[in-house]
Amino acid sequence: MFARDLAECEKTERRVVSPDGNWESTRLLLKEDNMGFSFHITTIYEGKDFDMHYQNHLESVYCISGEGEVESRETGQKHHIKPGVVYVLDKHDAHTLRAFKELKLACVFNPPITGKEVHNSEGAYEILE
Repeated sequence: MFARDLAECEKTERRVVSPDGNWESTRLLLKEDNMGFSFHITTIYEGKDFDMHYQNHLESVYCISGEGEVESRETGQKHHIKPGVVYVLDKHDAHTLRAFKELKLACVFNPPITGKEVHNSEGAYEILE
C-alpha cells in the first residue's frame, strides 16, 4: 500500500505541461506503479480547443470542475462536460476537447503511460516501455 499527495507530485517530474500550452497534467499513478492503469489530474486551460486520438490507449475522464465539451470527430456527437460527468473513449475515439471554463479532470489510461509520452501529430500517445 502507498499514498501520494497531489500537491507534492505537482513539484516533481510527474507534473507535465504541454508544449503547446493547452494543458498540464500531474500523473499520480504511472506504469512503474504496477496497477495496470495510470491516473492523472489534468487541467485544460480556459478557451483551449484541440484534437486528440488515443490509438494505443483507452481513457475515461471524470470532470471535477469547469465546463466544456468533447466532440467525436467521426460522428460529430457532442457531450457537455461539467462537474460530475464522466466521458469514456472506449473505441480509441478521435475527438476534440474544448474548455469553455478551465477544466479539472481525473483521467485513467489503459494501458498505463510511463509519464514520458507526448502527443504525436495525430494526438495520440505512443506505447513506451
